[in-house]
Amino acid sequence: MKPDGHALIIGAANLDIKGRPASAVTQGTSTPGIISASHGGVARNIAENLARLEVDTVLLTSVGDDDSGERILGHAAALGIDISEALSVNDQRSGAYMALVNEHGALDFAIDDMSVLAALTPDYFTFRRSLFEDARLVVMDANLSPAAMSAVVRLCAQAKVPLCADPTSILLAPRLIPYLSSLHLIVPNHYEAEALLNTTIQLSDREAAQAAAANMVAQGLQMAVITLGEFGVVYANAETAGHIPAVPGQIVDPTGAGDAMTAAIIFGILEGIPLDECVQLGVNAATLTMRSRDTVRPDLSIDLLYDALVS
Repeated sequence: MKPDGHALIIGAANLDIKGRPASAVTQGTSTPGIISASHGGVARNIAENLARLEVDTVLLTSVGDDDSGERILGHAAALGIDISEALSVNDQRSGAYMALVNEHGALDFAIDDMSVLAALTPDYFTFRRSLFEDARLVVMDANLSPAAMSAVVRLCAQAKVPLCADPTSILLAPRLIPYLSSLHLIVPNHYEAEALLNTTIQLSDREAAQAAAANMVAQGLQMAVITLGEFGVVYANAETAGHIPAVPGQIVDPTGAGDAMTAAIIFGILEGIPLDECVQLGVNAATLTMRSRDTVRPDLSIDLLYDALVS
């Protein structure tokens, strides 16, 4: 990996709308609760977490030419994220994600509208080849079209830069199957791991999850990290494998926790930290995020991340 350069993050940047009822939801009527809106999108979330961890970050994404798009990009720029090559697409609405969590904070249902990402074409990436050549590491989310994903994989191979991927959802994860051998890191939850491997993994079956991570590594993937909710995280690379338990505590909002984990692991990789310590940082970042109502914890910092190791 290059000693200098930026982290290049590619994929969705959108508006997150989240609802949490005060009690069990009754179908066909409204339920009192809390509704909040924040900046979101897997790639944007990872980019913000990395920026808050003082990583030089470039974001390639597309938004609509609307108020939401202006706010999304403006917020990213204010954090120090380079959005100079992001697209604002005429006559398109910005992406949006709407989630309903239950009264305990766990996700029940979600809907996403990411049609604006069709503007991220293979040509869009090819014209920005220099961003790949100057990057230390690239991260893409699975919101990209198959053609765009193929272009990103090709450009990373040509630039000899490590490529990490976020499966994003159960429905989108299979888009990554053809590229597992090209990836440096993937961080699926257990449902996404099932979709990637066409298998069944019980949430509480740590041995099966560990075998799934090892299976991905056997296919050529460099590092696999699978999250198991309350049962923690398993991980593997060619040299080591392990499990880290979840940190107990109340969940305020799970949205963005997986993105925080991915970003913290990438931070560790860029710092040259061993995989087991990278994953511990990832668990800490996810825990801190779940204890916040924000998709990205606004006070996240290197100090806070390391303080969580001993708290």
